[in-house]
Amino acid sequence: MSINKLALIRYKAIDECLRNRYRKWTLEDLIEKVADVLYELEGISSGVSKRTIQADIQLMRSDKLGYNAPIIVKDRKYYAYSDAAYSITNAPINNADVDKMKEIVAVLKQFNGFSYFDDMSDMIARLENNLYKSTDAHLNCIQLENNHRLLGLSHINPLYQATLHKKALLVEYKSFKASKAQEFICYPYLLKEYRNRWFLITRNKRTPQLLTLALDRIISLQELPKEKFIAWEGIPFDEYYDNLIGVTKSEKDPVHKVVLQIDAKHAPYVLTKPLHHSQEILKEDEQATIVSIDVVLNFELEREILGFGEHMKVLSPKSLAKKIALRLAQAAQAYE
Repeated sequence: MSINKLALIRYKAIDECLRNRYRKWTLEDLIEKVADVLYELEGISSGVSKRTIQADIQLMRSDKLGYNAPIIVKDRKYYAYSDAAYSITNAPINNADVDKMKEIVAVLKQFNGFSYFDDMSDMIARLENNLYKSTDAHLNCIQLENNHRLLGLSHINPLYQATLHKKALLVEYKSFKASKAQEFICYPYLLKEYRNRWFLITRNKRTPQLLTLALDRIISLQELPKEKFIAWEGIPFDEYYDNLIGVTKSEKDPVHKVVLQIDAKHAPYVLTKPLHHSQEILKEDEQATIVSIDVVLNFELEREILGFGEHMKVLSPKSLAKKIALRLAQAAQAYE
């Protein structure tokens, strides 16, 4: 059952009235109080009907929202709680809601680096205590791919906050190719995950081009509250990465139609899990399947193709075909 915002405001207003045992509350008093609260919080001046408040009281008494409110009528006129300590805020969710939250958190906690999910587990424990609910250990039935030893996961939370709240950063970074680390001011725009590795899409204060920083190569970072944040005004990132496999790309990289031939034995793997959303079947027979994808030529694309080994062949563009052939030849030489 969904509950809208106005209904929640009404329930809370009725609850506050019934918790006040120094006053006797008639139905008319409750209607007047709820109307005042709706006007104060939402600017609603039309009031509230008698039928609505009666329905609210019946719903609060029931188990539909998990309230089971002990609302009684004294002298056939005055509404009150039979339990002086009761409040709907003591049990904000029912047992079924707790079970659902536990299932969701069990899945979300597998996303490494986001401590929010661990915090939610503590919150659920407190909710269970409020509900006097003892539960068995939850059996997780979903296992996502992760790597707990991956470096840089501790940076996800601060980078997420800096990106969300548009905060400039001072980053110390050492790429695999660099002999020593460098320090620079940058503006974080996007956190992107690819194959269980995380990357920060950003730009250096001194250059307008986008940078892709691997989180496992970030040595340290700190927010610069006095540094003005420069927003990204280029292509929206949903479009920017639309023609890409992986994360490696510059704004000037052209899109190519890559045509691939996959032998019949391995074609089902590509057909059931396309290499890219632009994938189209050009030809299919008993020997092989030929597909095309519209993507930028980058390292991640090459690695995807090489992963199929002798079962996949690049037909075009020729520059990519030559590069893959050279890398396969070099790989073969390593075994000679």
